[in-house]
Amino acid sequence: MSTPAYPLSSTRPGAARMAWPAALALAAAMGIGRFAFTPVWPLMAEESGLSLAQGGWLASANYAGYLLGALAAIVWPIRRLRGALAASLAAVAALTLAMPLLDSVAGWSLLRLAAGYASASAFICVAAWRPVPAGDPREAAASAMTYAGVGAGIALTGLACLALMAWNIGADRTWLALGALALALSLAAWPGLSRQAPPARLPSAAAPAAKLPRGIGGLALHYGVFGVGYIIPATFLPAMAKEIFPDPAIFGWAWPLFGLAAALSCLLVPRLARGRDDRQVWRGAQVLMAAGMLTVAGWHHIAGVILAALLVGGTFMVITQAGMLTARRLAGAAAPRAAAVMTAAFAAGQILGPLLASLAAHWGAGLPDVLAASAALLALSAWRLGKVTTDRDGAGHNASDPRGR
Repeated sequence: MSTPAYPLSSTRPGAARMAWPAALALAAAMGIGRFAFTPVWPLMAEESGLSLAQGGWLASANYAGYLLGALAAIVWPIRRLRGALAASLAAVAALTLAMPLLDSVAGWSLLRLAAGYASASAFICVAAWRPVPAGDPREAAASAMTYAGVGAGIALTGLACLALMAWNIGADRTWLALGALALALSLAAWPGLSRQAPPARLPSAAAPAAKLPRGIGGLALHYGVFGVGYIIPATFLPAMAKEIFPDPAIFGWAWPLFGLAAALSCLLVPRLARGRDDRQVWRGAQVLMAAGMLTVAGWHHIAGVILAALLVGGTFMVITQAGMLTARRLAGAAAPRAAAVMTAAFAAGQILGPLLASLAAHWGAGLPDVLAASAALLALSAWRLGKVTTDRDGAGHNASDPRGR
């Protein structure tokens, strides 16, 4: 009998108080450091005459920086989490503020590359921070609220861009506003983080490496496919909404809805998916994501964009959590190495996705074609994910339960 990945749990008193500083840090690092380009891209494309291929290169530069940041933290483990988090958050704000200072795809790519590196470093620091001790009854609720900060940051960034577009603010001043927002969020988070107990240290690089079990490679492959598929709508959904409905008062809502769905999913899915194991949740969420992408690919209407924003936004953090949980439970003592492998696969998929979109655009494919192909890839991956065999499967156990119950 398997142990469900999402058992019954209730919100514990004090969880929100403990988690909100880390959630604000993630809102700045991820909502702006990682995803600010998405709602600003339609303005940049219009003002600078940039093509879909150039947008793909700019997006991939940020994802490459994220991959480099994750790999660097593996090779050179972060020793002083508080100092590294402060430096990373400051870098995200500074690099965002610097975007108007340059006027070339190459220059913008370098800034987005560095912002991706800084956001990865910040994310790793927050993940290791642990606002409540292990085993504390508030731990699950605090974790859900912390990671809801990613979606909240995306929603806040989208709303800021929506307001700025309504005031006919251009791309340069929008970047300045988002940089100021990142700085404000970081400053708001820091007093709360400083008052908390010293954060846990990351594992030492000298610690002996546990052997990865069979099946991690297959899981990582599918996690990388998820990165390829989801990043297409996560990068270009507002641009497609603009093509369908040019009024910024309408198409500008696509990204805030995406982020709101991501934030709410972190809080709701542990209850809605109660009794399911992690791989079932992963597969089901990926099918829903594919359905959302196929909908907007075939239904060129603002309602299709809204449905896609809700389905894709409402599943990408679910898949992220379920995928990492699947690997950690399977790997046991090798969980840190498994998490590193999964993160690297995901980051590589995010780089590959926009590059494939650029290549498809070069051969005449439009966004609907790319979205439809991505949806098919995600659906195929969800089906094949159920056939991934692991060491625990081979022993007659459930892969989601480290004790094989």
